[in-house]
Amino acid sequence: MLELKNISKIFPGVRALDCVSLTFESGEIHALMGENGAGKSTLMKIITGIYQPDIGEVYLDGNKIEFKSFRDAVSHDINMVNQEIQIIPDATVAENIILDRIYQYKNRFYVNWKKSTKRQKNIWRW
Repeated sequence: MLELKNISKIFPGVRALDCVSLTFESGEIHALMGENGAGKSTLMKIITGIYQPDIGEVYLDGNKIEFKSFRDAVSHDINMVNQEIQIIPDATVAENIILDRIYQYKNRFYVNWKKSTKRQKNIWRW
């Protein structure tokens, strides 16, 4: 479970997030929608370790955690699919999802797509 408690983020002259609290259970898929400037991208960047919250805490499976980078979040199986992401039309959903961490499924000569698909099925419980 990923839990955000009272997350706030302030940029010079702008309070992008003000005391946002959310809970995500394992295996759930969420869509974040709202007006331009509502803080959607800022929230996602905090969840994925790109930004750090100015106020508030993030918990993973009940333990307080501070993602230091996007790769740090990915190493804890926290990831997102951006609206604008370029996908590979001939690839499966699982293959498109792991493109940013393909290094985990390759050796010097090839990508083990079977292993990546199996891993994604375990994460998403398809």
